[in-house]
Amino acid sequence: MSPLDARTSRPLEGGASFSLGNRMARAAWALAWLLLARWTPPPVHGWRRLVLIAFGAKVGPGARVYASTKVWFPANLELGANALIGPRVTLYNQGRIVIGRRSVVSQGAHICASSHDIRDPHFQLVLRPVTLGEDCWVAAEAFVGPGVTMADGCVLAARGALFENGDAWAVYRGNPAAAIKPRERLAD
Repeated sequence: MSPLDARTSRPLEGGASFSLGNRMARAAWALAWLLLARWTPPPVHGWRRLVLIAFGAKVGPGARVYASTKVWFPANLELGANALIGPRVTLYNQGRIVIGRRSVVSQGAHICASSHDIRDPHFQLVLRPVTLGEDCWVAAEAFVGPGVTMADGCVLAARGALFENGDAWAVYRGNPAAAIKPRERLAD
C-alpha cells in the first residue's frame, strides 16, 4: 500500500492520500473493530487477536491488545509473541509497525509510522516504518516517531518523544528523548 501522488490527488485541497480501495478496507476495519472488539472486556485478548488477524495483522501467540487501542490499518501491523498493547494506545500505522516479542506499549502511547515531505508544496505523505525490538517498553503517553527503530531492551519513559533510533538496553526520556542510563538486561 502506497500513498497517492499528492500532485494529482491534492490532499491539501481535500483530496485523498490513499486509494478508494484502501479507504473502503479501513472503513470495514473500523466498523468491524467497533462491533466485534471495542466493547469487549479486558480478558478477551484472544478474540481481539483473531479480529486483528482476520484483517491482515500478523499477531504472535499470547499477544494482548486492549479494546480501546486504535489501529489505523491492521495489515501494516506485526506483533510478536506476548507483546502487550495497552489501553488507549494509538498505532498510526499508515506505514508498517513491528513490535517485537515481550515488548510493552503502555496506556495512551502513540506510535506513528508516517509523515509528510515538508519540502514538497503538495505535502506528499511519506511512509516511514517503526520497529520495536524484543523486550522494549514504551511507557505511558510516550510518542515514537516515524522511521524510528528501538533496539532490543530499549525503554522510552512516560511522555517521552523519540525521533531517532534508540540503542539496545538503554533508557530514554524527555522531548526530544535523550539516553539517560543503561538498562540491565533481563534474565530469562
